[in-house]
Amino acid sequence: MADTVLYEVSDGLATITLNRPEAMNALNIATKVALREAVRSAAEDDAVRAVLLTAAGERAFCVGQDLKEHIGLLAQDRETGSGQTMSTVKEHYNPVVRAIAGMPKPVVAGVNGVAAGAGFGLALAADYRVVADTAAFNTSFAGVALTADSGMSWTLPRVVGPGRAADLLLFPRSIKAQEAYELGIANRLVPVGELHAEAEKVARALAEGPTVAYAAIKEAVAYGFSHTLSETLDKEDELQTRAGSSEDHVIAVQAFVNKEKPKYLGR
Repeated sequence: MADTVLYEVSDGLATITLNRPEAMNALNIATKVALREAVRSAAEDDAVRAVLLTAAGERAFCVGQDLKEHIGLLAQDRETGSGQTMSTVKEHYNPVVRAIAGMPKPVVAGVNGVAAGAGFGLALAADYRVVADTAAFNTSFAGVALTADSGMSWTLPRVVGPGRAADLLLFPRSIKAQEAYELGIANRLVPVGELHAEAEKVARALAEGPTVAYAAIKEAVAYGFSHTLSETLDKEDELQTRAGSSEDHVIAVQAFVNKEKPKYLGR
């Protein structure tokens, strides 16, 4: 993978780090390709039980599309008539978000600074967001005459409600960390100096947990948003049967009876 995205697996935790701090971790093509491969690797690796998505530096988690590269690509499109620039949504953003949201393991976003545009979308695609108290979020898209991508038209209304989402998308502004916490965008708010340690702590706790149950919880929550109560009850039955047949469930029950802390195997 490119050095703009770092990938490391340790004790069941895959850490993916956006590594362009000098560019506020903006997403140029090389970074998007590397990020896509990193999240796919984490999703497909059975040794990975949780994922931490974070970024280098303190100024920015990710400010979205690298507009300096983007404007040059738009000029090429106008010259050639190819219209290839916006294919990045299909080729990069969509596969990344599908992998984050769809993998059967929890993903934690450690948001160390500004998360704007697709950077905001990446954070929302994660299952849990640990956010520095100096961070801020901005939808940004309408400010450059674009619509939402990176899944934000799906994720943002589910986090803050459709009315608030429409306001934030139509009138982009900086959402400071405290407001983000109050809106439910941030699950946990910590001092910036403690962000990386706290985000890793949360992610490692999930990596040591009952992986099959976490996968079922993640699937159930996503399913319930777009199905009826009756359909969701059937899905819960299916998923609970799966979780109940896992080794981790037996371990958890035995540990409870013995008044011990369970040591999960992730299966």
